[in-house]
Amino acid sequence: MTFRFAKTSLAAALLITWGASFAATVPAGVQLAAKQEMVRNNGSEPDTLDPARAEGVPANNVIRELFEGLTAADGAGKIVPGVAESWKQTEPTTWVFKLRQNAKWSNGDALTADDFVYALRRFVDPKTASEYASSFGIFFLHGKDIVAGKLPPSELGVKALDKHTLEIKTPYPVAFMPDLLTNTQLGPVHKATVEKFGKDWTKPANIVGNGAFTLASWEVNSKIVLTKSPTYWDAKNVQLTKYTYLAVEDGNADVKLFESGENDMVYQLPPGTYEKYKAQFPKEIRNSPMLGLRYYSFLNTDPLLKDIRVRKALSMAIDRDILAQRVTADGQVPAYGVMVKGINGADVTSYDWASWPMDKRLAEAKKLLAEAGVAAGTKLKFSYNTSDYHKKMAIFAASEWKSKLGLDVELEAMEFKVLIKKRNDGEYQIARNGWIADYNDATTFLTLVQCDSDQNQQKNCNRKAEALIDQGNQSADPAKRKALLTEAAKMIMDDYPMLPLLQYTVPRLVKSYVGGYTATNSLDRYRAKDLYIIKH
Repeated sequence: MTFRFAKTSLAAALLITWGASFAATVPAGVQLAAKQEMVRNNGSEPDTLDPARAEGVPANNVIRELFEGLTAADGAGKIVPGVAESWKQTEPTTWVFKLRQNAKWSNGDALTADDFVYALRRFVDPKTASEYASSFGIFFLHGKDIVAGKLPPSELGVKALDKHTLEIKTPYPVAFMPDLLTNTQLGPVHKATVEKFGKDWTKPANIVGNGAFTLASWEVNSKIVLTKSPTYWDAKNVQLTKYTYLAVEDGNADVKLFESGENDMVYQLPPGTYEKYKAQFPKEIRNSPMLGLRYYSFLNTDPLLKDIRVRKALSMAIDRDILAQRVTADGQVPAYGVMVKGINGADVTSYDWASWPMDKRLAEAKKLLAEAGVAAGTKLKFSYNTSDYHKKMAIFAASEWKSKLGLDVELEAMEFKVLIKKRNDGEYQIARNGWIADYNDATTFLTLVQCDSDQNQQKNCNRKAEALIDQGNQSADPAKRKALLTEAAKMIMDDYPMLPLLQYTVPRLVKSYVGGYTATNSLDRYRAKDLYIIKH
């Protein structure tokens, strides 16, 4: 949900107020099970439980239970109050948030506006080395310069007006600020705990959060167990008492745990199995479209891949229709740009050759490689995280490049957190990647390909497009902004920095007795506080 002003009333304040309770809503007549405990697979081991440092989906899933920001997204994907019970945009570049007075930390300390000031300054501080700092920092006054080391964190446009009032200043109008603030990186952290324990502050014995759940135990590469927090402001409406995340990367093993009753929610079905399990578990199959993009990163500084002709040829050779229909076979649709269907703030773009017959595409791809001096037998290295799903996609891509272009591909599998580090450090050639929108606006996808973004793991840069993005963000006219961001996205993708493949769906199995799971959550963010176990 985004909040915009009419162009004629920019100075008017927009006040958002809400009721008191936003936890699990149990429909009338539904009987709850006596035991309110749930187990779900998280796909892999989290890279961290520090909100400021979190990058992967598995980490953010867990952190969302332990910490709550100013706003949150409910089970249906709607923006609802978190620690802030109301907010208003007093000026085009000023937001004011009123914090609820009964918000507390898990150790009983009162939560105040100063906790958000501390956390947000820590987030953009170069010393913290957050991989999201440049992506989100640009939406806060002086954030971009602080991330670049040009200004101290104390200059960030956040201020505690009093114990329960926080002011946020932005460098230009950010209409989607309440949406943006649902992200875990922008939530509060407990200053005394961080400063006392340093890098060990997120260990079970040390961590202090403000979410609906607390960290009971963490068995690396096995499971993370959370228990209901008695100090959470809305604890009386939280139904689950225990919530367990598994770290199972093998999709088939994930399904077996579901079948044996050891797992209530599969992370994602293995590729090619959707129709099978749809027939086998008609009451427990789930599949929702997402604001997400599957893509492969090209290291644009690599000796071979720095040539745009090579990157274009590799993209042209992949038959996304076959990939979607025969390899993944779970409802995903082909993608030929950085934007996906359903995103606000920009149109989906595509390549002219996307509609060409494959023989015409291959003729052009081979011509491009010949012009670039790339001979048959040239070697490529492809890195992906251990998962049957990603392995099958990687094998398909390698086969396409070998059979169609004569290129030899070495496949390299590794743990997810190792892959993240390799991508961030630029120690790869081609790497599996994916992005789930952090909020519903085009800028969440542009951060993947912008010059100074930490999320740009391709190391590409188009300054002309960057100027269009800046121009668009400064505009108070939504239509003009959309046109500029669309033009910028197309300009960047015409450089072929990455290889867009498919728009995500979430094919999974969820036990029929799990209440609160919806088909409208396009960011796939399900909080344990919105779920409950039905008597069965």
